[in-house]
Amino acid sequence: MAITVKQPAKLGLIVGNRGFFPDHLAATGREDIIRVMQAAGVEVVALTPEESKFGAVETYEEARRCAELFKKHREAIEGVIVTLPNFGDERGVADALRLSGLNVPVLVQATPDIPGKMTIRDRRDSFCGKMSVCNNLMQYGIPYSLTTLHTESPDSKEFAADLQAFLGVCRVVRGLRGLRVGCIGARPAAFNTVRYSEKVLEANGISVIPIDLSEILGRIHRMKDEDPAAQEKLNAIKSYVSTKDVPEASLMKMAKLGAVIDGWMREVEVSISAVQCWTSLEEYFGVVPCTVMSMMSNELMSSACEVDIVGVVGMHALRLASGTPSALLDWNNNYGDDPNKAVCFHCSNLPKHFFADVRMDFQEIIAGTVGKLNTFGTCVGRVKSGPMTYARVSTDDRAGKIRSYVGGGRFTDDPLQTFGGAGVVEIPRMQELLRFICERGFEHHTAANLSEVAPIVSEAASRYLGWDMYWHRS
Repeated sequence: MAITVKQPAKLGLIVGNRGFFPDHLAATGREDIIRVMQAAGVEVVALTPEESKFGAVETYEEARRCAELFKKHREAIEGVIVTLPNFGDERGVADALRLSGLNVPVLVQATPDIPGKMTIRDRRDSFCGKMSVCNNLMQYGIPYSLTTLHTESPDSKEFAADLQAFLGVCRVVRGLRGLRVGCIGARPAAFNTVRYSEKVLEANGISVIPIDLSEILGRIHRMKDEDPAAQEKLNAIKSYVSTKDVPEASLMKMAKLGAVIDGWMREVEVSISAVQCWTSLEEYFGVVPCTVMSMMSNELMSSACEVDIVGVVGMHALRLASGTPSALLDWNNNYGDDPNKAVCFHCSNLPKHFFADVRMDFQEIIAGTVGKLNTFGTCVGRVKSGPMTYARVSTDDRAGKIRSYVGGGRFTDDPLQTFGGAGVVEIPRMQELLRFICERGFEHHTAANLSEVAPIVSEAASRYLGWDMYWHRS
């Protein structure tokens, strides 16, 4: 799955039990799954054997106790795992979740029977009980996720993978609810493509916090070269990427721009941003913001160019799922006559994490209009080969909803001679994807991440966030 950054998480645990079945399995099942969860770095919130029979949930009273426990930790609990070491009480599970008032992802796991242990003493029947629990959750209107296999042992490799995927779903859901996005400057006039509905985003719990570019430039104007924040950012830029042949004056401008944006984002508490990258900054300030944005994305504070607000939401979703930096790319060129390959490109603010090699240079597209000296700051290089996930988020203003797509492919080592930041991507059935994008009127931008997290983003967006999500499966 290529998730390289793990974040601590707190999950609720409901252990199902039903007295008609061997209830000693509830005791051992609880111990087994807690051990596995803790080994994965998860803090577990669950009833103890002193608070209910075996620390499980069967009766309404036990469901109420479990719900009260979850309420005490409601600000920290990111998701809930329901484990069924035996058939489990379907009502107890559903009641505990309903009474808790939690609105978090739920994963239902059932432990398999062993053919040699099918007597009345050891038969689990969780294979059947899982269906009853899911049926009740559906009746209660509680969304839930399933393990890859219908039954999985807590100590199996299948459940280990499912647990990591579920933690990714929890991160995406938690990270997108209540998200605050910084909007730095106005949309470039030539890009109707990046229009979006701020009200649709707000209705989905995502707030956009704008600042006019003149305010950013005004704060830069008041900042002295020797300002500690500017000097710190200047050193960070020089450590981040090769700046050979870049004028010192341009580097100082970038440093001040980065320092001011950092300060503003802290001030208004925004997590990610989208920037008016051209052509005002080039004409009236004298640099491109690409390196500053690349550094933010590389530090997991995704930043999109051309004020693509919904584009950076897609970047953030992928970042939350994988724990690694995301980029915003153009679906830009065909690659010869291969129908499953294309060139993905930007000019560029890709994070360093994406590059096989990278250097700072000037922006060749805009330089012809505003002059080379005013366009230093791009990150130029070839995207390294390996698995990738792409995603696009868009607001459907007429329908009043968020719609999106996600899928997987890989960056290749195919030869490519171009400028900016670019790579050749190979995607199964790519012509079907391109037709879908065009028929549905999606934008030419896509978020990308060097990971394999399409199932995680799809599950989080469609099941728990209520987005209209298309998953282009390989």
